[in-house]
Amino acid sequence: MTEGATVTSNDRTTTGDHTTEGDEQHLRRALSNRHIQLLAIGGAIGTGLFMGSGKTISVAGPSVIFVYMIIGFMLFFVMRAMGELLLSNLKYKSFSDFASDLLGPWAGFFTGWTYWFCWVVTGVADVIAIAGYTDALIPGIPLWIPGLAVIVILLALNLPTVAAFGEMEFWFALIKIIAIVALIVTGLVMIFTGFQHDAGTASFANLWDHGGMFPHGFMGFVAGFQIAVFAFVGVELVGTAAAETKDPKRNLPKAINAIPIRILLFYVGALIILMAVTPWTEYVAGESPFIAMFALAGLGIAATVVNLVVLTSAMSSANSGIYSTSRMVFGLAQDGDAPRLFARLSKRRVPQNALFLSCILLLSGIVLIYAGEDIGTAFDMVTTVSAVCFMFVWTIFLCSYLSYRRNRPDKAASSAFKMPGGTVMVFVVLAFFVFVLWALTTQPDTLTALLVTPIWFALLFVAWLFVRRSTNHLTRHAAHVAYLRDDTTDAD
Repeated sequence: MTEGATVTSNDRTTTGDHTTEGDEQHLRRALSNRHIQLLAIGGAIGTGLFMGSGKTISVAGPSVIFVYMIIGFMLFFVMRAMGELLLSNLKYKSFSDFASDLLGPWAGFFTGWTYWFCWVVTGVADVIAIAGYTDALIPGIPLWIPGLAVIVILLALNLPTVAAFGEMEFWFALIKIIAIVALIVTGLVMIFTGFQHDAGTASFANLWDHGGMFPHGFMGFVAGFQIAVFAFVGVELVGTAAAETKDPKRNLPKAINAIPIRILLFYVGALIILMAVTPWTEYVAGESPFIAMFALAGLGIAATVVNLVVLTSAMSSANSGIYSTSRMVFGLAQDGDAPRLFARLSKRRVPQNALFLSCILLLSGIVLIYAGEDIGTAFDMVTTVSAVCFMFVWTIFLCSYLSYRRNRPDKAASSAFKMPGGTVMVFVVLAFFVFVLWALTTQPDTLTALLVTPIWFALLFVAWLFVRRSTNHLTRHAAHVAYLRDDTTDAD
């Protein structure tokens, strides 16, 4: 189509780079393959790995390796189910789209708002982490200053075009990759040279010489799942970005299929090196093992650099979260599940009103820093709430997939990106989620957060009782679903 040409199909019009469905604007596909690949890696390497792995190692010992492998294995199937659904209909611009279409309007409402809430809560955790690492770099700085500064920076990063966001996240993710590769290389040198330190000698034997692979028994292994699940939140970001990805049929499968390799390298590989260099007994909650290892190697400057990298990682996670929440609220507003003002795009095709909403709510992170006993306690509480809500969203993916297989057998049969294991693996993963929920009840801090989380769903239920009777919701939802199911119009 030439620039400026206009094509009309049903109630949907495209003019140049401006697309509308009725009176609604649509997002532009401006993320390239390198953007989506690094976004997938950045989403899979979050603050939970850099900041939360100290606690995970201390409670689970070397068995934490298996914890990360199991979680990664299960979430790969969640991502494959999500990928098959998104590619079955390129008009699906968000998770709430396929949930609403396949399960009903309630599912779109609950999925959209819960995913938005997930990332707001995760963003709060990142603000807390950033404040903590800034305090380590600049002792004595009032914690509200870095907390407020990061929110302003995030807004500045996301207000330009989506291509600008993709470029920034590309470099954020690249910094994290370089840091982890540097840690693995440095650790291997220390191991093969028999590096001596106060806690002993760097050796792979440290993995089993201090109480075996399961030093705290089965319950210690179970405890490792609590914070480890949070390390994986954001792995579904490639799905959020699908609406703004060039050639999604090619780029989305490549990003999803690479997830297992990334988990083995960046999670399992890094953790093996950390516990081989220093016995797992030396790690404590609230301290980053990455910083400790570089300091141990006598690379004081490198330790400071890693502190900056960890801070960058938290910035990257928060940046991805703000991106995700703004797109999700935009989609909810299109469906009549959020106020219409959030369905407006700026001239640069960015949902700026939704961006402002999410950034304002991140200010609660500053309050939590001062309200909690310490930064570590606040971080653990917030991350547990986030992990539970993310598991709800992932569960909706799987339930949507079951509906898709049952009600759209023709599309499922012709899919070029089928989920391995089909419906059998769906039930395996759902059983795993039940196990994780039980694991969260075994520790006092995570149990408290688990018991608080239902308040969010109660509030959503009350809101849904009002929204479902709204004429605006009924009209806009019916029009949106009709558009999604209309095979005579093309997805832009």
